[in-house]
Amino acid sequence: MNALTKPLVRKLRCAVYTRKSSEEGLEQEFNSLHAQREACEAYIASQRSEGWVLVRDQYDDGGVSGGTLERPGLKRLMADIDDGLIDIIVCYKIDRLSRSLADFAKLVEVFDRNGVTFVSVTQSFNTTTSMGRLTLNILLSFAQFEREVTAERIRDKVAASRRKGMWMGGVPPYGYRVENRKLVVDDGAAEHVRWIFARFIEIGSCTILAQEVEAKGLRTSRGNRIDKKYLYRMLSNRAYIGEAVHKVDSYPGEHDAIIDRETWDRVHAILQESPRKRAARTRADTPALLKGLLFGPDGAAFSPTHTRKGGRLYRYYVSQTVLKHGAGACPIGRVPAGEIEAAVIDQLRAVFRQPEIVAGTWKSARTQDDGITEVDARAALQKLDPLWDELFPAEQARIVALLVERVEIRTEGLNVRLRMDGLAGLAREITTDLRAAA
Repeated sequence: MNALTKPLVRKLRCAVYTRKSSEEGLEQEFNSLHAQREACEAYIASQRSEGWVLVRDQYDDGGVSGGTLERPGLKRLMADIDDGLIDIIVCYKIDRLSRSLADFAKLVEVFDRNGVTFVSVTQSFNTTTSMGRLTLNILLSFAQFEREVTAERIRDKVAASRRKGMWMGGVPPYGYRVENRKLVVDDGAAEHVRWIFARFIEIGSCTILAQEVEAKGLRTSRGNRIDKKYLYRMLSNRAYIGEAVHKVDSYPGEHDAIIDRETWDRVHAILQESPRKRAARTRADTPALLKGLLFGPDGAAFSPTHTRKGGRLYRYYVSQTVLKHGAGACPIGRVPAGEIEAAVIDQLRAVFRQPEIVAGTWKSARTQDDGITEVDARAALQKLDPLWDELFPAEQARIVALLVERVEIRTEGLNVRLRMDGLAGLAREITTDLRAAA
């Protein structure tokens, strides 16, 4: 057959895909990915007479598992297939492309839609034929079987190690550090753990405890906030009583305990109670901000009270006149606690920013401490305003009692009488704290 009658051979654009599960050895000058690519390129060169040509782009995934399709190199490959840039995919072994039968079925669907053929260098077959598909499914089944057996072997090893109380890696619990693959008590952080457990026994609320932890400036070993969710995990972590946990079972651990069994049992006796009940009890135990300070238009005092409906707590201040003589005896019989307290606090915070109040506070404070300047008084009151929401309820109640002489509820509005000496005392207290911090 002469050159004029020789049939034309269509060019088949071949893309080489390589993958390695671990990153070990990737830094070497010649690694596993290079070896795979070399074998594939040699195979493509051997098929040059069939029109096979190598595309320039490289599709490599180093340190990525074959059990997922979320791989950068594979995604680029699939995008180029959809764009019609590739005719044949060449891999060293079939499991380089995928170890999952279900995932590979998705890939083959894309290949078929775009008329792309898949070839394995060491397991030569063509996916466009029925025999090639059968061989493909058999090989993939064994690849998936190998992957599942490997996973089972790793799980069994972890379970056996946990039964022996060994630490199996990961982020160590707060209060511990890792030395020679073992948990070791970090004395400084361990003291914070003991305080958290003891404080929870006292207050029974992770919400309040999280506020106190934040006020103390405590952070996780990674510098993150210790919030309510983190505290619940801490209080339920059996590592603190010296145990190693695997799923739902726990075993004596190799590490030392930070919390004794009695403290653990007391904490979990509290945790077994409904969080809603604990929250309601905590709110009920919170001191009323305006207790003994609130008076109605007839001069009668208002007393704090609360009621529960549908599991929710509602707080009120009720006039003594109403309590003694019944509803209608006073034009203002009762007021919602949250609204009246918020109104008083808003007035207090506005007071902290008034120049004449600052000047009066400074003059009053000077009678007790000549070292306090007007600048000190202003700084002290300005410091209190943004910090108010960070204070604990008991501390807020103490400050209100210190600053407020009387709160009068009238039909036309609210009248708040301040204690100038209390304001001066608070300014001295804050100024002292600021100087100590400096």
